Amino acid sequence: MPAAQKTCDTHSDLFNFVHELPRFAESLKKQRKIKVVAIGSSSTAGESDVVPYPERLAMLLREHYRDHMIDVLNHGIGGQEATTELLRFEPDVLAEAPALVIWQVGTNAVFRKDEFDFGEVIAAIKMGLNRLLERSIDVVVMDSQYVPAVVNGEKLKLSEELVGKIGQAANAVRVNVFRRFELMRHWVTQDGLSIGELVREGDEKMLHMSDWATNCVSRALFESIRGRVEA
Repeated sequence: MPAAQKTCDTHSDLFNFVHELPRFAESLKKQRKIKVVAIGSSSTAGESDVVPYPERLAMLLREHYRDHMIDVLNHGIGGQEATTELLRFEPDVLAEAPALVIWQVGTNAVFRKDEFDFGEVIAAIKMGLNRLLERSIDVVVMDSQYVPAVVNGEKLKLSEELVGKIGQAANAVRVNVFRRFELMRHWVTQDGLSIGELVREGDEKMLHMSDWATNCVSRALFESIRGRVEA
C-alpha cells in the first residue's frame, strides 16, 4: 500500500517531549502575535514540490490556536549542518526574537561524512543551545531523518551514534529533542511501511522525505509541542 494511503500515526505516547516550553506557553497566554524560527538544512528549507515542515507546522498551530497569529519563519538552507547554521544565528535566529526555535541537525554530517567532524557538529550544537537559552528562548532540536541515504550500510551506525550524541547534548541542558530518526524507524520496523515510502519519489540520493513522511513528521512535531504546552 502506498504511504499516501496509510494513516499518519505520530506515536505521541512514545515520542512526547519531556521538558517544558515556558516561553512559548507564556506567549500563548499574553501575546497575539507569536514567532517561531525553524533553522536547518533541506528538510527545513524544502525540496522540490514537497511542502516543508515549517509551513505545515504553521498551519497546524494557527488552526489550533485560533486567537493567535503564529508565524513559523523558515530559515533552512539545503546542505548545511550545525557548524554552518551556527554562523547565521545572529541574523536568522536571535534577531527575530522568537518564542521558540526548532533546530534541525545531524543529517548532512552523516550523508556527507567526509566533510564533517562529529565532534565539531556536537560542539556547535552545544554552543547554539547555550546562546538560545541565554536569551530565554525555548528550543526543540530535531535530529536526523531515517532514510536510505543515512542508514544504508555503515551509515546506520554513524547515524545512531550522532543521534545519540545530539540527544545527550540537548538533555544536558533540558532541551526537548524531536526524535525524528526513531519515529521514522518505528514506521518501518513496527508499522509496516517500507523505507522507500519515506523518500520523495524520483530522489536518486534517497535522502529527502516524501510528502507523506513530511506531513506526518509535521503533525508529530505539532502534537509534541501542543502536548507539552497543554500538559
